[in-house]
Amino acid sequence: MKRNLLAVAIPALLVAAGANASIEVWNKDGNKVDFYGRVKAANNITDRGQKGEGDDTSARLGMSGQTQITDSVTGYGRWEYEAKAGKNSDNEVRYAFAGLNFGDLGSFDYGRNDGVLKAITAYTDVLPQFGGDAANNDWNVLSARTKAVATYRNNNFFGLTDDISFALQYADNGDNAATYDSKLASIKKDEDGDFVEFSGESREAYGANVQWRIFDTGLTWGAGYAQTAGKSAYEPDEVKRVKTWTTGIKYDNYNLYLAANYFQSKLNTWNDRIDGDKYKDPKIKGVELVAQYGIDLEVGRLTPSLAYVQHKFTNIDLDDESHKADRNLVKYVSLGATYDLNKNFSAIVEYKFNLLKKYDIGAAENTVRESNGRHPYTPGTKDVLGVGLIYQF
Repeated sequence: MKRNLLAVAIPALLVAAGANASIEVWNKDGNKVDFYGRVKAANNITDRGQKGEGDDTSARLGMSGQTQITDSVTGYGRWEYEAKAGKNSDNEVRYAFAGLNFGDLGSFDYGRNDGVLKAITAYTDVLPQFGGDAANNDWNVLSARTKAVATYRNNNFFGLTDDISFALQYADNGDNAATYDSKLASIKKDEDGDFVEFSGESREAYGANVQWRIFDTGLTWGAGYAQTAGKSAYEPDEVKRVKTWTTGIKYDNYNLYLAANYFQSKLNTWNDRIDGDKYKDPKIKGVELVAQYGIDLEVGRLTPSLAYVQHKFTNIDLDDESHKADRNLVKYVSLGATYDLNKNFSAIVEYKFNLLKKYDIGAAENTVRESNGRHPYTPGTKDVLGVGLIYQF
C-alpha cells in the first residue's frame, strides 16, 4: 500500500460517497480499512434560555480497521471525531481505541470507548432527535463514552451460543458521568434558594454487562452494574462511592420496535448532612420506554416514535419545603418520526412534551444563566420541537 496513492484516493472516496453505509478504502492480504461519516443539520425550537436550544448542526468522521495477525487473532482499531457547528461549536474525539480479537475467546481493547452500561441504555437511545438521557448523563457510572477504559468482550459465550454475550470493563480515571462524585453538590442551593450546578473530578471505576438474545423471538434482555472505586479525593468527607445498575429489554421484529430500561444510581456518603440538607445515601432512579413502527413507502421508510422518560432523586430530604417534592431530573413524553428516503439520507422531527415543574431539580439544570442578561431567567420547563436532515455514509 503506497501512501501517496491513499493521499489521493481517500479524499476522493469521501466526496463520492454513494449508497454504501461506509467506504471501504483498503481490503487486501487480511488488512481492511473503512471510512464512515455523518452530517446532521438540525435545530431545537423552544423558548430562549433552555440548554440545547437553537442550532444543533454537527458533522462526524470516523474510520475502522482490522488486520489478520494469525488464523485466530485479529487486530482492530476505531477512531471517530465530531465537530459541532451550532452556537457552541464544541468538538470531541468520540472514539479512539485499539485491541485484539481472539475469536471464541473474546476481544480486549483499550482507549476512549463506550462505558460498559451503554450497551443496555442504548435500547431506548433511539429517538429521532432527543433521548439518551440515561446514557449521556451526569450521574451514572460507565454509561457514556469514557476515556482510558480497558474492555473485555465475548459475543458468543466462548463459542457455545450466539445468544449470550457479556463484557467486563475497568476505567482508569474515566471521565463519564457518575465518576464525578461531587456532582451530588449540584442539588445544593445558592443564596437565592436556586439549585446550583457543581462538578468535581473523575475517578477510576469498573463494571460489567450481560445480554441474552432470547432464541428467535426478537426479544433481547440485558443487565449491567458499575461503580467507582474508593472515596473521592475532592470531597472525601461527602461521597465515598457511586454505584449504578441497569436492566432493559427490547423487542425488534416485524417492523415493530419496543424497548424499556430501568436504572438506579446510589451515592454512598460518609455523613448524612451537607450544607444543612439531609442525605440518606441518595439515589437516582430512572425509567425509559420507547415504541416505534416502521412503515415501508413507495419511496423510503417512515418510522413513527413514541417515548416516555423520567429520572428522579429519592432518599433526599431538602430543608426547603418548596423543593421537597420536586426531585425530577428529567421527565417528558416524546412524539416524533424518522423518514429514511434511502439508507444515506433521512429527515427527522420530534416534539418533546416537557413535564418538569418550575421547582424541579432538572428544571434548574436545564436552564442557561446568561451573564449578559439578554434573556430573563426562566426555569427549563418548556416544550421543544426538534427538526433536522441527516446525510450519512
